[in-house]
Amino acid sequence: MPDKEENFCKKMAKATRGIHAISDALVNAKLAFGFLDDSVWADGLLVFYEVFRYLEGAMIRLRNTKIGLLPLSELQRTEAFERDLDHYLGKDWRKNYSPRDSVAKYLMRLREVEDTDPTLLMAYIYHLYMGLLSGGILLRKKRQFVQKISPFKAQPSNDGSNVTDFGQNSIFQLKRDLRESMNRIAETLDEDTKNKLIEESKIVFELNNEIIKSVQTGSHVFEKIFYFIGPVLLVLFVLIIVLNILYKYIIR
Repeated sequence: MPDKEENFCKKMAKATRGIHAISDALVNAKLAFGFLDDSVWADGLLVFYEVFRYLEGAMIRLRNTKIGLLPLSELQRTEAFERDLDHYLGKDWRKNYSPRDSVAKYLMRLREVEDTDPTLLMAYIYHLYMGLLSGGILLRKKRQFVQKISPFKAQPSNDGSNVTDFGQNSIFQLKRDLRESMNRIAETLDEDTKNKLIEESKIVFELNNEIIKSVQTGSHVFEKIFYFIGPVLLVLFVLIIVLNILYKYIIR
């Protein structure tokens, strides 16, 4: 593949490095609470559910455009989100559900982009699916590990992990196919459109940050965390006292 084709995704990554780092920090800070609390994890899924659902509808509507050149058949996640939300929130969660303000703002931007310059939706598709294939899978593994060693949580299962389960598909291959397709498409675009895609990529992470901030982390999470690390802190406290006594009255 020519260097020119390889560079576009790298340009997007370079241009969004700062805001992307903030997004990663926010996701880790917020969803870390979900390692021990299913309600927090479910709320994290809920804020992204509508975004992925909209994008997947747009992919169908725009399948005869350049967006149709992206390899998205194995990446469809709407049904996976719904199965996970059914698992955590119960089958009736849709009855009283409406998107929160930050999600509504995100959807408004997606509609505006689709109506005015649908090619720019590729910025959302690329970054969100790449994020799911990278950070999303890593978060799931961290959560399963924490649940495994937690003294008050049952052994983790695959229930509620459909969003990051891509079956027999190679994650490495899915990421490579998406990246290479994005680069090939970029080769057919004019410089103005490519610059707009890079600028829209920054907006992707800004909107991601807004919905991530809205994820609810209840106070009961802190109780669980304290229950988990409290005995360790107590042992360390006693050890400090003992060492202090030894130093003060015996070692000296």
